[in-house]
Amino acid sequence: MTYPPTVRAAPQSAPPHAPGQPPATDPAAQPWAAPPAPRGAWAEGKDRLRTAATTEPGRLQIIGALLAALVVAFGAVTAFEISDRASAADDVVSRSQPLSADAASIYRSLADADTAASSGFLTGPQKSQPMDTRYEDDISLASALLVKAATNTDSKSESGRQIATLNELLPRYTGWIETARALNRQGLPLGGAYLRYANERMTKDLLPAAQKLYDAETARLDQDDEDARFLPVASLVVGVVALGGLVWAQRRNYRRTNRVFNHGLLAATAASTVVLLWLAVGHTVARAQLTDAQAHGQRSLKVLNDARINSLKARANENLTLVARGAVLTEDGKSDKYESDYSTGMDKLGTQLTEAGRLADDSAGRDPVAAAVASVSEWKVRHADASKTDKDGEYEGALEKVIGPKASTGESFDRVDDALAKALEHEQREFTRAAEDGHGALAGLPIGAAALAVLGAVGAILGINRRLTEYR
Repeated sequence: MTYPPTVRAAPQSAPPHAPGQPPATDPAAQPWAAPPAPRGAWAEGKDRLRTAATTEPGRLQIIGALLAALVVAFGAVTAFEISDRASAADDVVSRSQPLSADAASIYRSLADADTAASSGFLTGPQKSQPMDTRYEDDISLASALLVKAATNTDSKSESGRQIATLNELLPRYTGWIETARALNRQGLPLGGAYLRYANERMTKDLLPAAQKLYDAETARLDQDDEDARFLPVASLVVGVVALGGLVWAQRRNYRRTNRVFNHGLLAATAASTVVLLWLAVGHTVARAQLTDAQAHGQRSLKVLNDARINSLKARANENLTLVARGAVLTEDGKSDKYESDYSTGMDKLGTQLTEAGRLADDSAGRDPVAAAVASVSEWKVRHADASKTDKDGEYEGALEKVIGPKASTGESFDRVDDALAKALEHEQREFTRAAEDGHGALAGLPIGAAALAVLGAVGAILGINRRLTEYR
């Protein structure tokens, strides 16, 4: 077996090179290239977006994503804002206004209890049973309402502090009244001093605390009412932007394809339009109803409550005029304090009844106020007659004209109180009806807006995808 001879290949000559330079085969002579710098995800994303934006399919995808995002944002913002407005409207109906009404009832019950205590004292131990029962009912009602208010109020709030004050002072007041009753039953004149002191504490401590409680609850009612009526600006702005974007997208589609309708974009536009109209109309109706409740209900309730309270205070001062028999004078020492306070209270009562008549917007509200005005006029005439009789030294005759069953100031006071109670009941119904209508106008809007927004977003995506299929 033979093998071919081994032949060595002649070495190839190196290419010529300039003097002082290394040969080309030297690795050091090869130029060095740096590795490409790593690129971040943000830069990569911008490049892809830029690339996509240069083609019609890419632009359509971007438009579809933006339209879907706008429609979803519209639904989300609407659901959030209207939920907030609906919650505030519900608070007006179910929390704030009832608590405000309870605070007014606490004040009225305390004032009426003080009036009943003085009336019972005047009638004497043998005939005071009706007034004693009325006094005890008022105290029981005030105590129950204080418990109810405490369970619905933050103890650190202004309302909570006033409730604590009333809970502390009320047992002391009832103790002074019981002492006055006991001394009166024994025929001791010291009972009148205890009654006057109890009235002073009621006037200077308990009623001011009840007034502060009423003011705090009324302020909370006003805040809830304002929150419920506040315009949903963000929802309206986002809705107009979303609807404008959808109209622009359809116009763009028409100009490029000469197709009038894109079913998906048309459905998205219809859904957005429904939400926007529902939002505008629903909130407008709710705002109008809540405004009506505030203007013709809450304002009337406040004026009528103030009027009823002043009538009670005037009645208590009238009774104490006979109890004190001139023992308590005004600061200048020239007039009977209770007679002066009675006159001041009756003047306020007349002004408030005039305002209540102006605010009443129907005969059911005006007629009780007119009856109260007539009874107040009758009360003033009878009081002047009783006061003259007392000044003539006929105490028993004056007493009969103040607390007697017929043709007395007490009879006139009862007519005033009954008329005001009837007016309050009517205005309370009016307020509740209007406030509930306002809350009902927002019902279903948050859920409906969210659902329609999802449908609109799906419609926008499907409409854009329909165009994208034409490029495949």
